[in-house]
Amino acid sequence: MAQYHLHLAHLYGNLLNTYSDVGNIIALRYYAQQMDTSLDATVISIDDQFDPAQFDLALFGGGQDYEQSVVARDLPNKKAGLRTFINDNKPLLAICGGYQLLGHYYIDAQGKKIPGLGLLDHYTLNQDHHRFIGDITIKNEETGDEYHGFENHSGRTFLGKGERPLGKVLTGHGNNGEDGTEGAIYKEVYCSYFHGPILTRNGQIAKHMLLTALHNKYPSADLSQPAALVIKPTF
Repeated sequence: MAQYHLHLAHLYGNLLNTYSDVGNIIALRYYAQQMDTSLDATVISIDDQFDPAQFDLALFGGGQDYEQSVVARDLPNKKAGLRTFINDNKPLLAICGGYQLLGHYYIDAQGKKIPGLGLLDHYTLNQDHHRFIGDITIKNEETGDEYHGFENHSGRTFLGKGERPLGKVLTGHGNNGEDGTEGAIYKEVYCSYFHGPILTRNGQIAKHMLLTALHNKYPSADLSQPAALVIKPTF
């Protein structure tokens, strides 16, 4: 029996898993086991209530334009809960479509403007018959860590107030192919266009999310880790 337990909300996991983002949950479970922690995941989808008090961390994956447009219509019902979750500094990983939908809006392949939640201050434009595809490497300038992944997106995202990039692009395109940024960090929200999935290749992000969630839930616990799990304390 694990000493600690965490509960993860997989937002629209039955609709937004085009790029096998569920692999991020597998990675989190792997590292959680090494921290003497069990990790359960619950899919929160259309018409489901999202109670932020029930969850310790969350995953918001990506999908095709049709599925994302369906999700966009349901999202306002979860806005208050997600705002509380974010303001409580609980870790949330948002990939591709999930990343876009946390912002103000995105423009889909047909040029239609799809509203987002506006919980983060970014917006996403489209490209005309072009995508950013290929391997990508970025460097987190605050920690010095390099992250490796695969990008495949037509969206061009531009960060706003209070956001900082997950990393500076070393190779690849990143958020928009213009400003050299990839992903976004806001409080304990980590956004990226990395597929692969991101946490299977970049375990330091998974460990940081887990330790943050554990500190939130068990503030008096001794969470010192073996050397193999040591990570820098902040992004």
